[in-house]
Amino acid sequence: MTDTLATGTARADRGRGRRYERVGPGGDPVAVAAGNDPGEDEEGTRGDDGVVLDCGWGRLVFGQTFHDQAAVADVLRSEAAGARDICIYLRDPHVLVSRLPDELFIDPSLTYRLPLPGSRPEATGKSGTVEIPTLPEGAAELPGVRIRRLRDAADAEAVNRIYAANGMVTAPVEILVDNAATDRFLHLVAEATTGEIVGTITGVDHVAVFDDPDNGASLWCLTVDFNQAPPGTGQALITELAARLVARGRAYVDLSVLAENVGAIRLYERLGFYRTSTLCVKRKNPINERLFLPAMPAGYDQLNPYAKIVADEAMRRGIRVEVTDPQWGELRLSTGGRTILTRESLSELTSAVAMSRCDDKRVTRRILAEAGLSVPRGRTASGDAADVEFLAEVGELVVKPARGEQGNGITVGVKTPEALAAAIELAARYCTEVLLEELCAGEDLRVVMIDHEVVAAAVRRPASVTGDGVHDIAELIARQSRRRAAATGGESRIPLDDITRDVVAEAGYELHDILPEGQVLAVRRTANLHTGGTIHDVTGELHPVIAEACVAASRALDIPVTGLDLLTPAPDRPEHVFIEANERPGLANHEPQPTAERFVDLLFPGTRAPQRLWTPAGAAPSGA
Repeated sequence: MTDTLATGTARADRGRGRRYERVGPGGDPVAVAAGNDPGEDEEGTRGDDGVVLDCGWGRLVFGQTFHDQAAVADVLRSEAAGARDICIYLRDPHVLVSRLPDELFIDPSLTYRLPLPGSRPEATGKSGTVEIPTLPEGAAELPGVRIRRLRDAADAEAVNRIYAANGMVTAPVEILVDNAATDRFLHLVAEATTGEIVGTITGVDHVAVFDDPDNGASLWCLTVDFNQAPPGTGQALITELAARLVARGRAYVDLSVLAENVGAIRLYERLGFYRTSTLCVKRKNPINERLFLPAMPAGYDQLNPYAKIVADEAMRRGIRVEVTDPQWGELRLSTGGRTILTRESLSELTSAVAMSRCDDKRVTRRILAEAGLSVPRGRTASGDAADVEFLAEVGELVVKPARGEQGNGITVGVKTPEALAAAIELAARYCTEVLLEELCAGEDLRVVMIDHEVVAAAVRRPASVTGDGVHDIAELIARQSRRRAAATGGESRIPLDDITRDVVAEAGYELHDILPEGQVLAVRRTANLHTGGTIHDVTGELHPVIAEACVAASRALDIPVTGLDLLTPAPDRPEHVFIEANERPGLANHEPQPTAERFVDLLFPGTRAPQRLWTPAGAAPSGA
């Protein structure tokens, strides 16, 4: 069910149990081989034990198969660290929770049911006349996307990448692959024409799991890659799963969705799902804290994602959070007599001097160059012939305001004196001092440094759209912009301005042209996230030479938290140049790396949990 879209953390490795277990008296799991179920007699009736299904991210506890609530409690208490177990279909769940209020809670989600074509109305469990919906014609046929079963470890790793990017609990690859090969699971993925997995959904066939007399099924872990999945991917996954369950003769499919997820609920109701009274029970663990902790502080809902990720991590540790200025992203964090003000990833620990060094790109360049680090050739624009001479010397320039952020006023690829004059004029609108810098080829790499250690590295790519052979480029841009805005809380949008038109024209198109199906078109020159750029984690690939240079840069700037921008042929190669340093990097842009955790570690070392430090690619871990 979509329940697992709720915020979670990647779980630690844990013991590998059987995928399908019955739970005997006292709550002890009993491993069951297929076709050899000790809980069934020769006539196929169930005994006094229950069914538990290992999904990798946690276990599904089928409450209707238990005759003793104490056994359910024992199962939930045996939940592995870092996992999220869910008990569903339990009779009188409120009674169990009332007996163990410090351990269990009723999940604040709603359960929805889709009766499937061909099912009997009485089989759906809804009283009265039931109108069986007709699945949307062709809804699973999305241009540029193919829905298929999860097949192998590569698919499972891609699914985990999407889970992690959306704050969900990941699963061991071998469990996902093994489960997908059984008839108990219908684990589907959405594959783009590029071969990338851009969405996933998991169906559980209750008949295959425990001979469900109600002939039902359930839906879990529906999510998509918001950077790459085209609109409609989620609906296509639901529709394809429903069609496959219809082929199996199932009567209905259930799902659970957080009550606050209004957009998803509208989609489900549009597809014919209706509310049921089913409740889920979960254990009070760190992953679920957001679901059972007291109400969020005033102003929390107005925070942007970059401040909210800090507030979430602080509250998870029991640190008091006061939102002092929600529009500014300012928080007051307090614990144990220590109080620190933050604005997103900027805190009182960053000095005004260090902040000013990052604020002026000319100063940043000078400090890094004096530290022996590589920077592009550059100069401050003088507005005379010297600017044109510098252009002739280096061939191609980047022109940007000496002070500014979010990509405002930057022009990339200046080649002529006329273009140079226009670019300087644009940059001067944002800052009277303008920097001319040699254009260096390579990928745009952002490295997040906290306490002079590498915490995350990501390649940022300019906004692009993928043709579907139907919509023109302007509509594709508008759609992608809406998706980027939705995925980032309105922080990322693709401007439909002169720069976008110029980039499209340079590729040989006009905005009203229809892009061929599957063709990818970049529509911006810079990879800035605020103008629709996307970010792709490469922390594990970062070359040790680049990592060492980043440590040296953060120490030269004497700044405890910074986002260093570099250009490199590839993150796993040593060649690089530094182009900027950001004193307030967006920590929310680097899932699944623990940016918020390390930031709060810096602010409140006493709350730090044991951790394994990042190891550069190709280097042995300490003690190896």
